[in-house]
Amino acid sequence: MAPRVQFYHNTPDRLALASELIGRAHAGGRQAIVRLPDAASLRKLDQMLWTQEPLAFIPHVGIDSALAAETPIVLAAAESASRWPHQDMLFNLAADMPPDIETFRLVVEIVGQSEEEKQPARMRWAAYKQKGLALKAFDAERREAM
Repeated sequence: MAPRVQFYHNTPDRLALASELIGRAHAGGRQAIVRLPDAASLRKLDQMLWTQEPLAFIPHVGIDSALAAETPIVLAAAESASRWPHQDMLFNLAADMPPDIETFRLVVEIVGQSEEEKQPARMRWAAYKQKGLALKAFDAERREAM
């Protein structure tokens, strides 16, 4: 079964939106891989997930952890991702297209407001479309479908 792809465009704070969507996914019993552009963003999101509301802890580990297959949320820097321990959801905040997207049920692309982030996102949109995947777009700032 081919994945569905959701693009969240015009995102003022990509890590904040990722944190929110990850929280919703976890509350709904979903497993997710979060693919980040680099180790610095990974550390920042990791810190955000630890410091959310005290009673809203979201269990998460890095992809290299021995517990990755057992932990619902797994964080991976784009350059370090190899095999995915889950195939439910993939959040992509990296500029390139994630490998093995066909193995996921849902791919969530979070795109910022800068032209540096929009241009690679347009290329990913076209690549997903060329693969015949179901695409849906949202304006993250206005909180509405496009």
